[in-house]
Amino acid sequence: MSATVEFAKMNGLGNNILVVDMRGRADKVTPAAAIALNAVPDTQFDQIMAIHDPKAAGTDAWIDILNSDGSKAQACGNGTRCVVQALASETGKKVFTFQTVAGILNAVEHDDGTISVDMGKPVFAWDKIPLAEEFHDTSRIELQIGPIDNPVLHSPSVASMGNPHAIFWIDRDPMSFDLGRFGPLLENHPMFPERANITLAQVTSPSSITTRTWERGAGLTLACGSAACATAVSAVRTGRTGREVAVKVASSPNQGVLNIEWREGDGHVIMTGPAEWEWSGTLDPSTGAWSRDAAPGAEAR
Repeated sequence: MSATVEFAKMNGLGNNILVVDMRGRADKVTPAAAIALNAVPDTQFDQIMAIHDPKAAGTDAWIDILNSDGSKAQACGNGTRCVVQALASETGKKVFTFQTVAGILNAVEHDDGTISVDMGKPVFAWDKIPLAEEFHDTSRIELQIGPIDNPVLHSPSVASMGNPHAIFWIDRDPMSFDLGRFGPLLENHPMFPERANITLAQVTSPSSITTRTWERGAGLTLACGSAACATAVSAVRTGRTGREVAVKVASSPNQGVLNIEWREGDGHVIMTGPAEWEWSGTLDPSTGAWSRDAAPGAEAR
């Protein structure tokens, strides 16, 4: 078996993604390889989307997802769009079904190049998110950071989109908060036994929200698709918006937008947005050693 595999450096609204082709192999991208790849500026990423041969009939692939710290992720909406674009370009297909540890994901590439991913049903039960304490109503839980009489952030909505999310509602630009300082404290708060993605959300109209996210296992990120979904459904639950919202990601290039629909009929969340190919190369999934394809002046790392 060859030591190296093909990969693509891609992004979804600036969310840095490595799509790694592990089809036809029994091994996996190791945590050590992920950490080594993330240590190099050219290959820094938020998630690795490793495409494996399908495990279940009727699916196109099994997707193994790693965070930049080498830990496993259950879901990555922006990364799923990148996988769709990569496979659509390779195969000419437009409709895909993937399996992940979080379940089955259906996706389609539209004629305009945008990609819709069915992210499934959100989960609100406190022990399924999971939380360390029981809350009957997870649309607002008791959690704050800052002085008790004047907290900086408080009373988040919590939900799971295959991974745990806490959404703090704010009344000004999310970029005005020092999320780089608060994010690690909240991600690792004892309330979240499996850690959590932390999102600041400013509702700007009944159909629009501006967000910024500290991503579990990745840190400050330019965009997070599952966080946009969790924010949208939590906004509906708390009466802040309707079931279709444009989520503007404040930290992404050009403040890109994800369109989120929480369908009333089956309760599924549909996320629609772009994906962008940047460059391709090969890497060793065991060590993370890599080289760039046909890039003048690039050297193997």
